[in-house]
Amino acid sequence: MAGADGLAIAGLATSIGAGLVFAVAGIGKLRHAALMDGVVANYRLLPPGLVAPVARLLPYAELAIAAGLLSGIRPWPQWLAAALLAVFAAAMAVNIRRGRTHIDCGCGLSALRQPLDRRLVVRNLLLAAALLPAAFAARVDGAAGVAVAGAAGTTLFLFYLVFNAIGALSHRPATALGR
Repeated sequence: MAGADGLAIAGLATSIGAGLVFAVAGIGKLRHAALMDGVVANYRLLPPGLVAPVARLLPYAELAIAAGLLSGIRPWPQWLAAALLAVFAAAMAVNIRRGRTHIDCGCGLSALRQPLDRRLVVRNLLLAAALLPAAFAARVDGAAGVAVAGAAGTTLFLFYLVFNAIGALSHRPATALGR
């Protein structure tokens, strides 16, 4: 596989993986829309009058970004996704610095409560950084390249889910196994 083809496949794979992340996050936020005002307010970064509008619009913004990333459009969805991930990372970092690590990140995975942690900041920044070169990657030619990118993007998404699950479990109290 030529280097340019590999970069194109890596770019599409990153877009697919991030698109799945944004889709799941947006759907999770819509499913639990009643909680979103509280999640956004807990960050204590917005004036009270902006909390509800941001909480209402955020899931739709994430779903629109997901659609763009999954459609193969470049470069706007990648830039918007990277910018939103950077904003999320900054919001988490500010609250970690304030000592407010007890609040839930609001990442859209409602089954896993995720208190703020530096790992979440790094995760978001790494995904944002990976999306920037993806914005400029060439188009993938051929069904085989698209299939490889799809498999790699799905693997990236699954890695993201495992990372989140391990992180969420590390914040839970020890189980009744004698610990």
